[in-house]
This record gives sequence, C-alpha cells and structure tokens, in this order.
Amino acid sequence: MSFDSDVLLDRLQVLIGDESPARWLVAYSGGIDSAVLLHALVFADTGIPVLAIHVDHGLHPDSGHWATHAKRFANELGVEFINMMVVVQNKAKLGLEAAAREARYRALSTVVEADDWLLSGHHENDQAETLLLNLMRGSGPAGLAGIGACFPFERGVIARPMLGVSGDDIEAYARKHDVDWIDDPSNNDSSFDRNFVRRDVMPLLNSRWPAVTSRLRQSAVLAGEAGVLLSELADVDIATCGHADRLSLVEMNELSPARQRNLLRRAAQLCGLPSPPATRLYQTIDELIPARGDAQPIVTWRGGEFRRYRDRLYVLSPLDAVPSDPDGLLGTEGSPVILGKRLGSVRLVSAGMAGVDPVVAEQGLAIRFRAGGEALRIAERGATRKLKNLLQEAQVLPWMRNRIPLLFAADQLVAVGDLWISAGHRSNDGLSVEWSNKPAII
Repeated sequence: MSFDSDVLLDRLQVLIGDESPARWLVAYSGGIDSAVLLHALVFADTGIPVLAIHVDHGLHPDSGHWATHAKRFANELGVEFINMMVVVQNKAKLGLEAAAREARYRALSTVVEADDWLLSGHHENDQAETLLLNLMRGSGPAGLAGIGACFPFERGVIARPMLGVSGDDIEAYARKHDVDWIDDPSNNDSSFDRNFVRRDVMPLLNSRWPAVTSRLRQSAVLAGEAGVLLSELADVDIATCGHADRLSLVEMNELSPARQRNLLRRAAQLCGLPSPPATRLYQTIDELIPARGDAQPIVTWRGGEFRRYRDRLYVLSPLDAVPSDPDGLLGTEGSPVILGKRLGSVRLVSAGMAGVDPVVAEQGLAIRFRAGGEALRIAERGATRKLKNLLQEAQVLPWMRNRIPLLFAADQLVAVGDLWISAGHRSNDGLSVEWSNKPAII
C-alpha cells in the first residue's frame, strides 16, 4: 500500500484512540523520513498545531547549513520551527550513535509539554534493522520487539506512525511531492553498526528474500506480543512476592529461574530503571539470592542495582555518596535543613508531647552522619546502647544506616532522625523531628 497523508492520518487515529494531542511535535532531522512525515502531517490537516524540532548535534561541518535548510522547509509548509544545539557527550563510553541519540532525546524532552505527541519518522526498514541489531546484542523479547510504536515520554507521548511504511514508499512520496531532503554523509559510513546493516546486510537479505523487511516487522510484532504476556506474568509474580521495589525471597524461591529473571526485569522497569543486562540477572539468581542470610550482596548495572537484606531483595537506583555533614544548626524556629541528594530535609516542630527538650534545641543542634561509635540511652532508666545495635534491631536497611541524620548538642547525641530521642534530652512538652521527603530506611 502506498503512503500518503490519508494513510498517515489513519495511522495516527489508531495510535491516539480517544486521546486529544495538544500539539504534534515532529523530530525533524531534515532527512527524507522526517521530511516526508512533516510534509504528510501538514497536508493531513488534523487541526492540531505542528512544531518541527531540529536538533543540531554539531558533528558535521555542514550541520549549520542543514539547520538552515530545515528551517526553510518548515517555513514553506507554514510550520513553527525551532533549532536546538546539543553537545554530544560520553562518545567513548556509549559510542557515537548512542551518545548522539541520548543528547537528542534529552533536548527533545525539554520541549515536550502536557499532552504533546512527539512524532518520529522511523519506518519499516528501521524496524527490521533494529531487530537484527538487537539479535546481535543477544536481546530478549523486549529487544526483538524493536522500536515501540507509542509510549509515554516526559509529560507527553512518543509515536512512530510510519513503522509499517516501507522505505520505498517513503521515497516515492518524496519524489511525487517534490519534498527536498538532506543526505547526511555519515549514513554512508559502514563503521556504524546501523549503517552496516542498512548498506551491506539488508540488500543481501533482500536479494534472497524480497519481503524481508515486512517479515522482520511481523516478527517484531509477535515478539512484542510475547513481551506483553511475559510482563503480565511478571506482574502476577510481583504481586505474590510483595512490591516491585522489595521482593520476598521466600516467595521468589518458589519460582523457576526463568520466572525469577522475568520478574526482576519487570521490577526494574516498574521502578523506572534501565533494563538489567542478562549477565546481571543470572548473577542475581546464581549469587545474590543464594547468599548467606547475614551477607549484604549487591548486583549493579548502569542505572540500577539489586541488594539483599534478610529475606528481601531490593530494586534500587544507584545510591549517591553519603553527603558531607550539613552546614548550620537546626533551631527551634522550624526552618528545615537540607540533608543531601534524595535524603530530604529535617526540622523541629512543636509536638505537644514528648520530644526534644526546647531548652536543648534553643542553642541549635548540629546535624551529622554516622562516624561510628555513637551511643544512645532511649529509656529513662535503661542502659546506654550502641547506635549500631539499635539500627540492627530495628532492621534499618544497612545501606541507609550511614544516611540517617544524627542531631547533636555539642558532642552529645540528642536524636537519631525521627526514630529515637535521647532520654537525657527529652521533655514531655518537646519538639519532634520532622523528616520530610524521607527515603525508605526500613
């Protein structure tokens, strides 16, 4: 089936369903795919405002000329246009293609407002190339599903309405409507994996199997359906094991290793973390889960980590370093003291019940983090206890014990976060420690 504005409109209506996009944002590189998308969208006459966004990566000497061309094309269509300059970082670590993609989406994310739909020109050939690349990376069903047609992005949505359209149909549209586009010379460089697949692998496959791109797209659709079923199974298992961010090892051990890995992959996704590599999933099943009960094993990957404590497995973002002790003193006026990244803040508030003695607090309390050797007497006639032992008995997560704010009057420990107040610094009409935006510590 040939491609035109009516076909695009039909595909958009399938994707949006009952939604009402505020704007169409077109990721417009100036290449043939995004140029055809922008042109066809304008003539589809949806009645929804269109914004063309060009991202200049600054990786080619002619990139400034490309931006000028993109602006002129958008102006000819009567479309609002913005050009965004980015700096591509982490090229050595991620590779140039991935680093440029990361910079591009980071820039695009700053433009997306509530209910915006960001459209990209990915098509059937891109889907086939992605599937092959993911096969070479050893991807599972999610990777073999290839490029997603529609998913949330910032406060809006990303949609790829041309995934079922062939590259030949896109070129035919461009020539029929005299669409002018830019040919990026880097697309001819087969040292990039995608270009190698596009220029060397796909033509060979197509010479043997002329319908290869549509067949690979069909395989991606089937893999996507399998991925949905695996996610649904994982959701059932997660509900049995507790919550996505903390899972019962007793219940997990009732599952097969394959279901455990499936569960962990889904739990990371639900926690907003990057998907853990297969090697880390196997390491978790083979080493972290069977570790002895008093161990504190950890499995990390870029953007996430699994930790174990007692009979639970925790799914976490990488912990930030323990911050330096906050400057200033915590007083009685209720002004909060910021503790550090993702640790919230503390302040003293009138409790109307047992709390920190106001006389003690009037002089100001210093906030410190554990250095070791701290001790506290909680009960009026009780013994002084090592803080280390108190935290263990309260089953405070080991990795959070050095991140709990300790309140000191001179060198005397007055309070441990909002957990305990020293008996010697407590009064019946005292001040409570209010810990706002408190991270999970138990």
